[in-house]
Amino acid sequence: MVSNPAGFWIRLGAGLLDGIIIGIPLAIITLILGLEEPMTSIFQGGVNLVYGLLLPVLWLGYTIGKKICGVRIVKMDGENVGIGTMLLRTIVAGFVYLITFGIAVIVSAFMVGLREDKRSLHDLIAGTYVTYDAPGQTPEAE
Repeated sequence: MVSNPAGFWIRLGAGLLDGIIIGIPLAIITLILGLEEPMTSIFQGGVNLVYGLLLPVLWLGYTIGKKICGVRIVKMDGENVGIGTMLLRTIVAGFVYLITFGIAVIVSAFMVGLREDKRSLHDLIAGTYVTYDAPGQTPEAE
C-alpha cells in the first residue's frame, strides 16, 4: 500500500541536492588527488554508487537530499529498504536505463508525474516507492 507518495518535483529537487552535495566535494577531491580520466570517472562513479546504494539502507531510506526534502525510499509494505532492495533499485534499474539509452529515464519521469502512486521504473523493479512518511509513520504503525 502506497502512503503519501512523493511526486516528480520533490524527487527532482532531492536528486539535484544530492548531486550538488556529492558532486562538489568529489570534484575538489579529484582535483586534489590529481586524478585524470578515466580514473576521475571511475572514482566519482564508485562514490556515487556507494552513496546511492548504502546510505538509504543505513539511514532509513534517506539520502542527504531526500532528508532535506523530507522524503524517503520505502518498500511497498512500508518497511525500510535493505541492501537487496537497493541493489535492484540502483544496479538493475541502472542497467535498464543504460540499455535503453536513457529512454527509460524519460519514461520514469513521466510515470512519477502521471501515476497515482508516483512510482517510477526503478520503484517497480525494486518494489519501492518514495514517501513523505517519516520512519514509524506508515499506516501500519498508526
